[in-house]
Amino acid sequence: MTAAPPESEPPPPSAPSGSQASPQRVCFTLRVRPERLAEYRERHAAVWPDMLRALDATGWGNYSLFLSEDGLLVGYLETADFDAARDAMARTEVNARWQASMAPFFEGTGGANADDSFTVLTEVFNLETQLAAADAAAEGAGT
Repeated sequence: MTAAPPESEPPPPSAPSGSQASPQRVCFTLRVRPERLAEYRERHAAVWPDMLRALDATGWGNYSLFLSEDGLLVGYLETADFDAARDAMARTEVNARWQASMAPFFEGTGGANADDSFTVLTEVFNLETQLAAADAAAEGAGT
């Protein structure tokens, strides 16, 4: 029986076989409790180095969080496979610690980890995708 990879260092998710496609762009929302906004910002100004490394190792590329004054939190990341990246991160010990420490900051999670509670938004427009399609159509039309 092969030993499972250590919890702190899961293998990075791989791109779908034979795929040279652009990374999957993922945007999600959560709501931070208004009385915790300042502390939420402070915690994210200096995220634990082992948490940063785990996010990177599990495929959470170009990951950013944006926070409005009313508590709306918007996250954005690019990854080869969001489900795989999410599953790999869930297997890390540092994520379990981070999620437990951050749970009190969120509204509407019903006590679940934020990673299991956010709302993933549907992308309805991407400039590069539409430009590429327009350029391909123009090439095909001979213009």
